[in-house]
Amino acid sequence: MPIFLYWGEDDFTLNRAVMALRDRTLDPDWVSFNYDKISPEQPDAITQALNQAMTLPFGSGSRLVWLVETTLCQRCSEETLAELERTLPNLPDNVVLLLTSSTKPDGRLKSTKLLQRLAEIREFAAISPWKTDQLVQRARQAAQEVGVKLTPGAIQLLAEAIGNDTRQLFTELEKLRLYAGSSKQPLTEETVSMLVTTSTQSSLQLAAAIRQGETAKALSLVADLLNRNEPALRIVMTLVGQFRTRLWVKLMVEAGERDERAIAQAAEVNNPKQIYFLQKEIGTTPLARLQQALPILLELEAGLKRSAEETAILQTKTIELCQLFQK
Repeated sequence: MPIFLYWGEDDFTLNRAVMALRDRTLDPDWVSFNYDKISPEQPDAITQALNQAMTLPFGSGSRLVWLVETTLCQRCSEETLAELERTLPNLPDNVVLLLTSSTKPDGRLKSTKLLQRLAEIREFAAISPWKTDQLVQRARQAAQEVGVKLTPGAIQLLAEAIGNDTRQLFTELEKLRLYAGSSKQPLTEETVSMLVTTSTQSSLQLAAAIRQGETAKALSLVADLLNRNEPALRIVMTLVGQFRTRLWVKLMVEAGERDERAIAQAAEVNNPKQIYFLQKEIGTTPLARLQQALPILLELEAGLKRSAEETAILQTKTIELCQLFQK
């Protein structure tokens, strides 16, 4: 009775997991008979999926029934719930039922509680752009999956260049794999910088330019990000995360805290080893400047949400932030 619920906004990683489940479930010679992908547009999609899931597979292998973008965990009528309660516990052992959704399940619903009891649930959430340690870890894992050897510096550079765009991460890694060929040597930062060209200007680089008070560079990065259709609010979210993290580190250090784990917990940094580098980065930055940066960023966020012209307000606030760190 294998039942899976995959949900999350990282559709690329989610679909990779779906394909992996498909490959290990189905016999390649019987795929056309034993694979059902049911879209939400189809009439009675849930009933159709449950009926197919009760149908034994033809030939060898198992049957896979995939109910795409289901709303079962957001709304579920009593009639549908009764159908689920009647069917799900009695699925054949050689049938896999997969439900996917981009929306988080509502834990208050009876249908969600039923699936929590009967299904394996996996979340595929996009990593927040400001969680750099998680982005680096994801880049390292993806490189291992693709079979690309990278130096630590190259992994760091790749994570900064790509951000949380998983689809582009794997695209760039495939390019790097082809470039490496049969070489056993890990690729360096220079190679990554040469080949990964589409996202060399990132919101993380913008945050660094602002902290260094480099107005011209920061404005150039803003223009590049907007030209690549990077959402303005996403840029601001990254900046807020970057400056909030550094403010917490600075506050804890100036309060006399020396335990990197305690600082990491307060600053919401998953890897305590990163605290050492953050401390060095902001060592000479006055606490007051970091404190003053956040209100400016919040004004920028509020302006964008009130439909201000995004290029103008981004440029204005970027100049204001750079001037703050030049004092």
